[in-house]
Amino acid sequence: MIKINQVSYTYKNKKPVFNQLSVQFERGHIYGLLGKNGAGKSTLLRIATGLLRPSQGSADVEGTSCFLRTPALLQKLLYIPEEVYLPSLSFGQYEKVYGAFYPKFSSEQFRHYLQEFDVPATGKVNECSYGQQKKIFMSFALACNLDYLLMDEPTNGMDIPSKKQFRKVMAGYISNERLVIISSHQVRDLENLMDTIVIIDNSKILLYDTVNSLQNRLYFTKANTLPSENLLFSEPVFGGHDIIQLNDGSQHSALDTEKLFNAVLSEPAVFSQHFMQL
Repeated sequence: MIKINQVSYTYKNKKPVFNQLSVQFERGHIYGLLGKNGAGKSTLLRIATGLLRPSQGSADVEGTSCFLRTPALLQKLLYIPEEVYLPSLSFGQYEKVYGAFYPKFSSEQFRHYLQEFDVPATGKVNECSYGQQKKIFMSFALACNLDYLLMDEPTNGMDIPSKKQFRKVMAGYISNERLVIISSHQVRDLENLMDTIVIIDNSKILLYDTVNSLQNRLYFTKANTLPSENLLFSEPVFGGHDIIQLNDGSQHSALDTEKLFNAVLSEPAVFSQHFMQL
């Protein structure tokens, strides 16, 4: 478990990013940490990995302070930042040097994931394109067989086929023993991948709920006229309105993550009445 308890954090000469924020993440889940650029997603991930120290509150993994960054903790936790910079090493040198820090690292799996991402393992890793370097770092992280993997905007710089590969690989990676948090402002990139949605904005967690719960409790549809009951959100579109209603049990629809994201940001008070808010 990663536990963030009453955390406050402010960058120098800027307004507070968090003020007594509390949230926790459990093993066995892929969390989608969603929010606009500048909402605090990266800051939260860096606090959870000990790269930033909160001015108040605590952040720990399995009871160990994240800020201590003990060898035992770092052997099972890895943070993939949005901007990746790789050293001037060959693929073989890269895995030999850095793989030694992770007891569960598998060279065979590293090569497998590189193939999954269509990255030829030739030349030096830092000479690859930006998108390929990100895939190399991801392949390495997955091959470490970590308990905790935190990824910041992993699909930035990827084309559409690469994003599809990313979702396929990540879907096969999760297990009951692993915890994955993926931050993104590109909501559709994580659709059909995350099982728990966390929406953050204005230094607050606006929504924290499982996909199954949201599917059971919400109904997404398009209508010419607005319904008189159970309406949570509506948006004019060509030919009518996109709407989100509370599900009365008689209807079913697929979860539209992008529409939900826009709705929660537009009407946070409305959704906080019905859904978990931290």
